Parts: sequence; C-alpha cells; structure tokens
Amino acid sequence: MTDALLDLARQVPPGVAVALPVLLPLLGAAVALLVRAAPVQRALAAGVLAVVGTDALLLLLRVDADGPLAVQAGGWAAPFGITLVADRLAALLVVVSVVVLLVVLAYAVGQGVADPADERSARVRFVFHPTYLVLAAGVCFAFLTGDLFNLFVAFEVMLTASYVLITLQAGPEAVRSAMTYIVVSLLASALFVTAVGLVYAATGTVNMADLRGAVAELPDGVRLALALLLLVVFGVKAALFPLYFWLPDSYPVAPAPVTAVFAGLLTKVGAYAIIRTQTLLFPDDVDVIGPVVLTVAGATLLVGILGAIAQNEVKRVLSFTIVSHIGYIMMGLGLFTVAGLAGAVLYVVHHIVIQTTLFCVEGLVERRAGTGQLDRISGLAHRSALLGVLFALPALSLAGVPPFSGFVAKLALLQAGSAAGSWWIVGIAVLVSLLTLYAMAVIWGSAFWGVPSDPVADADPSDAVTVGVRAVPRAMTGATVAVVLVGLAIPVLGGPLYALSERAATDLLAATPYVTAVLGG
Repeated sequence: MTDALLDLARQVPPGVAVALPVLLPLLGAAVALLVRAAPVQRALAAGVLAVVGTDALLLLLRVDADGPLAVQAGGWAAPFGITLVADRLAALLVVVSVVVLLVVLAYAVGQGVADPADERSARVRFVFHPTYLVLAAGVCFAFLTGDLFNLFVAFEVMLTASYVLITLQAGPEAVRSAMTYIVVSLLASALFVTAVGLVYAATGTVNMADLRGAVAELPDGVRLALALLLLVVFGVKAALFPLYFWLPDSYPVAPAPVTAVFAGLLTKVGAYAIIRTQTLLFPDDVDVIGPVVLTVAGATLLVGILGAIAQNEVKRVLSFTIVSHIGYIMMGLGLFTVAGLAGAVLYVVHHIVIQTTLFCVEGLVERRAGTGQLDRISGLAHRSALLGVLFALPALSLAGVPPFSGFVAKLALLQAGSAAGSWWIVGIAVLVSLLTLYAMAVIWGSAFWGVPSDPVADADPSDAVTVGVRAVPRAMTGATVAVVLVGLAIPVLGGPLYALSERAATDLLAATPYVTAVLGG
C-alpha cells in the first residue's frame, strides 16, 4: 500500500504538492468570506483541511523517499525568488499540524464557537472559519518557506489570524489579557524584521539555502551576533525562558478550541524556526550556541513546571506546561547531535498532539463543571468515567509515563543527553518529568477525584460557549476521543516515527540535501 501511495505522490506535480498547503487554505478563506452561510463554511473548511492533509501525507512519503522538493514561485530562480521547500521535517510537521487543525475544527463546531446560533455572535459566525483557514495557511507557510523574509510573512499571517481568534467573544477583561499577547507579538515581529534586515545587510541574501554559505564567510563576531539575535526573536515566539511571560496570561482567555490550537501549534512554529535557522545557518558556532541553548532549555524546563505547580486553574497549569516542555525540544537542539535532534523532532510531534488533547479535555471539564478553578470542582470522574480516561491518558503521556508517547520521546532525549555526556540537563529533564506527573496528579486529585461538586453557573449564558451543564455535544467528545487516539498511535508507530525523525535530523545537520534542492548543483 505504501508503494502505491508513493507512486501516487510522484504523479502530483511538485509545484502543486508543495504550494497546496499554503494556497488552498487562503483560497478557502476567501470563498468562505463570500459565502457566509454557516453550513457551507463548515463543510468548506473541513474539506480544505482534508485535502491539505492528504496532500501533506503524500508529500511526506515523497520527500522521505526522494529527498527535499523545492518550488520557485513565479519561475524566479533561487535565491532571488520566493522559494517553498518541503523536506522530511517540514512535511512531517505539516501533516501533524493539519491533523490537529481538522480535529479541533470539529471540536469548535460542537462547542458552538465556530457556528454560534445567536445574533449577538454574528461576527463570530462570519469570521471564524475564514480566520481559521488563514491560521492554517500561516502555519503551513512557516514550515515550508525557504527564506527568512517570507518566514516573517508567514508569522504575520499566522499571528494576524490568532489576534482575531483570541479575542472572539471576549469581554473587556479578556481583551486586556489578550493585549499582552498582541503587544509582545508585535514587538517580536519588529525585532524579527530588523534581524532580517541585518542579515540581508551582512550577506546580500535572505534565502536560507544561500545563507548557508554566505553566513559562513562572515566574521565570527558578526555571525555569532546574528545567531543570538535570531535565537531571541524566535525564543519569544516559542516562549523560551525568560521570554515566556506572555503565554500563561494570554492563552487561558480564549475559548477552548482556540487555546487548543495555539497550545499545539504556535509555540512549535517558533521552535521549528529555531531548529531550522540554527542548524542550517550557524553550524560553525555550535561550541558557543550549543551551551547557550542547553542553558536556556534547562531554565525553561524548570521555571515552566514550577509555575504550573503554583496554579489553581487547569488552563493556567497547562499553559505553564507548554512553556516547560518547549525546554525538552531545545534540549535536543542544544546537544547538536543526530540523536538529540531526532529526539527533538519526535518530541515536537508528541507535544503538538498531547497539548492539544489536554486543552480539548479542559474544554469538556468547563462544559460540565462551569469553571476550571481547581478549588471549585471535584468528582468529575464519578460523573463521567470517559472524561476521566480522556484526561488520564494524555496527562500520563505528558509526564512521560511508559508506554505513552511522552516516554518514547523523552527516552530518546535522555539517551542522546547521556551519550553526549550532558548529565546535568539529563537530571533536569528527569526532575521536570516527575514534577509534571505531580502537576497532573494535582489536577486529577482536585478535579476528578473526591465527592462530585455541583456545576458552577454559566457566567454569560448569552455567549456561544455554554458551560456548567452536564450535557456535552457529541462532536466535542468525538473530536477529543479522536485526538487521544492520535496520541496513542504515536508510541504504536514509535519505531518508524523515530527512524523518520532520525533521517530528518541527519538532513538538518548535513544540510546538503536542502541546499541542493533549492540551489541545484
């Protein structure tokens, strides 16, 4: 069957295969704005994401077998034109991202965020699906773009959509909290475009394949300064220590489906940008950048999980775990070995799925209990055994309990750290895994165990999100079950998935296949 799919993938023109994940969602968003009818918008968004997911899977099979594919937009040869590049890492992340986007779309429809029925929410009804598709296009564009300037454009497309989604149906207090996210994102974008300008001034190009050679010829001090500047820029996007402060205040204000997508994807796009730029552009500075990245990784791991333990709201606990576990990804990068990067790639896949799952479960908790405050809810597992299972499985995976996906990914990172002799980061990684288990146990003991509490009344019954009722729409539950099953599939496919991650890591460190695909030679 794999051979048949590979033959089918090779029949798709490269330009279509690589560009479709970016262009089709944008086209779908434009059509959805024109149509406006909720059922049509819903079907259109689901259809677009299904087609993009199929294309991404075929693209992944093709680049894994034949090497990276590069497309020059408008026929302008690199490094002068706009280049889209699909290699193993980019294609894998597009596949996982589209799966998550499709599942969360079903969840949002079930919750009522995507298609609210009341007239008060008319603007939400008209803009959710187009904005969601624009977000999907931005995420795919960020993974597939081949130059720094268009990486900036991809971030802006993605962030503009996120500004709309995070403030949909938000009251004054929520808007104030979301302003932190917006202001920090705008400042980071200003710093990013400044960094792009400095790179161009120093090298005369922004094409990342072309920069591979151009950056190597720069003086050591200039090259190191650019490496650290890009690390800071993308560190804000990825919520690394000490640049993480915006995330725990911003994500909890959005509806559960929006937060689930943000938790799964947005910080991972920042982590991807760090991995791509540091391995492709600055291989000569490993001796300096490696220890810096490892130090940041250790601090991010510890500060994030300590923040999680101190919280009393499920969303805030989970938001701090996002921060903490980005440190595992940076740990793999900081080792700068094939094993370390393979572990990082595998952890990105795991973290996208598991964090999305946990925020979907949090939405179910609020639906039943009316609040996410741990001191106000208890006994949920007695009222719904299924809800307890849906929380327990991803929670155990996040903590790294075998045989779940978190254990597989963390084991790969711990083995890589041990092989490199970086015992201190291995010790921190183990400690944070134990503290994550404690944080998940606190949620379980407070929210799911004990005497069942009465639901908290819905603070705003007129909005699209109904909470404090025991009835949970089947679409919400079904979507959550689906994403839990995706998480369970990761350890089942652990061997092939790690082998793919290892091949992706080899390509990242060698860089030759990527550069050859873009520039030829």
